[in-house]
Amino acid sequence: MTQLPITSETSAADAVTVVREWVQAEVPASWRAAAAEGPAALRSVRTPQDYRDWYPTFARSGLVAPTWQPEHGGLGIGNDVARAIEGVLAPLRLTRLNPLGLNNAAAALFSHGTEEQRRRFLPPIVRNEEKWCQLFSEPGAGSDLASLATRAVRDGDQWVVSGQKVWTTWADQADFAILLARTDPDQPKHKGITYFLLDMHQPGVEVRPLRQITGEAEFNEVFLDGALVPDAHRVGEVNDGWRVSASTLSSERQMVSGSGSGGMGRLGGSSAERLITLAQETGRWDDPVVRNKIMRLWAQEQIRGWTNARVRAALSAGQSPGAASSIGKVHQATLNQQIQDLMVDLVGTAAMAWSATDDPDAMPREVRGMMRSLANGTEGGTTDINKNILGERVLGLPKEPDPWKGKPWKEIPRS
Repeated sequence: MTQLPITSETSAADAVTVVREWVQAEVPASWRAAAAEGPAALRSVRTPQDYRDWYPTFARSGLVAPTWQPEHGGLGIGNDVARAIEGVLAPLRLTRLNPLGLNNAAAALFSHGTEEQRRRFLPPIVRNEEKWCQLFSEPGAGSDLASLATRAVRDGDQWVVSGQKVWTTWADQADFAILLARTDPDQPKHKGITYFLLDMHQPGVEVRPLRQITGEAEFNEVFLDGALVPDAHRVGEVNDGWRVSASTLSSERQMVSGSGSGGMGRLGGSSAERLITLAQETGRWDDPVVRNKIMRLWAQEQIRGWTNARVRAALSAGQSPGAASSIGKVHQATLNQQIQDLMVDLVGTAAMAWSATDDPDAMPREVRGMMRSLANGTEGGTTDINKNILGERVLGLPKEPDPWKGKPWKEIPRS
């Protein structure tokens, strides 16, 4: 089946009817039945590879990013119709693959890219044919990202890039990367940065995995030594990359403030809904203290969801989410850790030890989620930095004093 017959003129009711018919025709019956029973049942009948093999069907329908225009891989519909459609799809747990492309890269392309760039890069992102990562953080530029030192020097109609990036999620799987590099060291640190789209499959790009406490290696360090970027893959004006990056950073904060895994498998653990089920399975639901803890977290998760919905609506309407994305990020960092801690408590002694084996699934999922959630306060911008953003942009508090403000980057002390 090709793109669904849904347009900007289609009513929400008619769109829901079309999508329900598509689900019956294209989503395997075993997946539909298992999804109704919960995540564990769905995992038993739908492996990650099964889902990747089926995903082109999802992408061709236009339902992966339905508010995007058809030429970009979507349906061109409004937010109200998209929400009605998502009400049909959500119970099926049809995760969007390539989240760093769909969120981080796309945000910059929509806000600052050319139409030629959007037509070139967005459809393969929707189809999961070109996977993306984000080359922003560096060993000496994490929370203070604007102090980054990776250099890009122009050579005719291309740029030569050298430097080191770190904590790059899924760099080992990526085909392209969004990249911030310094193009004018004589400018103040926020002024001399340019935003690029880098081909990861070329000489001069080396990816090394970083092993996590869970045993996985979803983060990487990336070494750039003479990697090339065509000027046609520059997003925005030269030395204006910091402004361009704001759309990406806001989208990233919203993305990592989702519930549980957020559809990404990188926040750690399950949502508060799983707490209810787990408490019932372990016999702890009869304890009023446990119920109170769970429902307090469940209520907080609903608030987080509403905040994220406002951010998504702003992004879909072509607006900047502004500080709202930082609100969701700060809230979720603590909330998800509290959820995962309680998850382990409900599991009890089984969360303290398990059989020594090479099986990556031997570690209880709840333990893996709890350990992974330790990173929530750092990824997507540290909680402290996001609190500064909220203090300055929402509460109107004075900015932190900066004795080096306005000075050329090359004169600023660096670690």
